[in-house]
Amino acid sequence: MASWRSGYAEDCKSLHPGSIPGEASNFFSEGTSMVDFTQARRMMVDSQLRTFDVNDFPLLDAMNSVPRERFVLPGREDLAYMDQHILVSDGAERRFMLSPMILGRLIQALGIDAGDKVLDVAAGRGYASAVFAELGAQVTALESDSALAEAARECLAAANCADVTVETGPLEQGCARNAPYDAILVNVAVEVRPEELLGQLAEGGRLVCVRGQGRAARATLHVRTGDALGERELFDAAAPLLAPFTMKPSFTF
Repeated sequence: MASWRSGYAEDCKSLHPGSIPGEASNFFSEGTSMVDFTQARRMMVDSQLRTFDVNDFPLLDAMNSVPRERFVLPGREDLAYMDQHILVSDGAERRFMLSPMILGRLIQALGIDAGDKVLDVAAGRGYASAVFAELGAQVTALESDSALAEAARECLAAANCADVTVETGPLEQGCARNAPYDAILVNVAVEVRPEELLGQLAEGGRLVCVRGQGRAARATLHVRTGDALGERELFDAAAPLLAPFTMKPSFTF
């Protein structure tokens, strides 16, 4: 597990519940245009996560600790804490790091416990995997782009994430050799039910994803109980759509 913890839960005891620590003018280092990333993380937690019903203290602590700026493309670190999906690939396969608000709610819905086995699908450069590792999970980060997978390994190694294994393969097929999983996060939108991924859930396992596109898109939680799979819509959400999870056109005369 990485060692970035700054004790967010303890720090919050001295704060008004609705306050944002520090003044907005301190977001940038004095006399430079470089972002103060420590302050940016705190502002992300207080003004994006907590206001979007992310209230799990271990998760808030993890996202306040993991340096999000280390998992973006070089030269784009100043964009890391914007409230939007961030492009993290420069190859043929476009991959995004989900916005803090959406990602935080999705991870919270999974209810991660220390020791859980987690599959992070479309892991990009590994940010969500690092958050899972900070929560004490054993993580498999799955990428279909070999160059992006290698970039994830480098980012995670630089961040001392020893509990993350990066695998390369078709996203829709998951990673059966490390299954079953207690939790699966799909970092892209899906138009079809991800059956192969659902088949890799352990008893009581949870899978969370964004189903659909546009105004019909919803964050959706699946839970395995025996041979049954429950499904529950959580909140309105949007995420980039990838070809492996799109609905195939039906043949018509």
